[in-house]
Amino acid sequence: MMKRIGLFLLTNLAIIFILSIVLQLFGVGQILDEQGVGLDLKSLIVFAAVFGFGGALISLTISKWTAKKLTGARVIETPSSEMEAWLFQVVQRQSELARIGMPDVAIYDSPDLNAFATGMRRNKALVAVSTGLLSAMNRDEIEAVLAHEVSHVANGDMVTLALIQGVVNTFVIVISRVVGHAVDRIVFKTEEGHGPAFIITSIIAQLVFGIIASLIVFWFSRQREFRADRGGAHLAGREKMIAALEKLQQGINRPHLPDQMAAFGISGNKGRGLRRLFTTHPPLEERIVALKTHQTLS
Repeated sequence: MMKRIGLFLLTNLAIIFILSIVLQLFGVGQILDEQGVGLDLKSLIVFAAVFGFGGALISLTISKWTAKKLTGARVIETPSSEMEAWLFQVVQRQSELARIGMPDVAIYDSPDLNAFATGMRRNKALVAVSTGLLSAMNRDEIEAVLAHEVSHVANGDMVTLALIQGVVNTFVIVISRVVGHAVDRIVFKTEEGHGPAFIITSIIAQLVFGIIASLIVFWFSRQREFRADRGGAHLAGREKMIAALEKLQQGINRPHLPDQMAAFGISGNKGRGLRRLFTTHPPLEERIVALKTHQTLS
């Protein structure tokens, strides 16, 4: 855990350093000074990094608790059925192969075919499957879905996604306030403090830049699905992984996971054209083709 917290802190410092260099290279500070609208960029960057990464870190820290509350997932403490015992054994075996600590295994009541993994630590994560998936898939397919989620944990995808979100948050906060400050001083000629123009412009800029920057987060989320599919194929077998994705293709496209958890599920909404840029998952047909053409998997 300390290693991952250290990674967050080091990334914070790196972003502060990089942002300082970028703003200096583009002469933002000098331009504002020449206009008589000086801005304390260093303090702004520190403020943005603390809030940008702070929010992402808090979300990651409480992710298991949040997931349980939002989905009503019940962790299997002592298996009460043969199916629960089998699920527990499969995840235990896969986590050993992936060289991670045994995740909590949970089931949540939902008719959709879905599963998700979350948690701050790869050695103390949560893997959950829906009752709909358990009733619609055979055991080979369920095994592949579990392997996909265990691969997410082994790859550290939850932490990496939070880090990327922290970077995005930091950039958006800094740039939006620089724009708001410049407009307030240069256009509206506010001489002291900040007027309404700063607040309004900053909010609008943050919304616009936030949408643009989120494309990076969505892109990474889609790439990690391909990687988790390959990991699932390695742990459970490629044919099982392909069969599971094909079953998802037949039985979903209206996932019922809460919005906060959508990025962590195995299935996602369809996206075409520009809409695809804002989806957390690639189309299932593309994931299936990618697995079929990846010759190194057994």
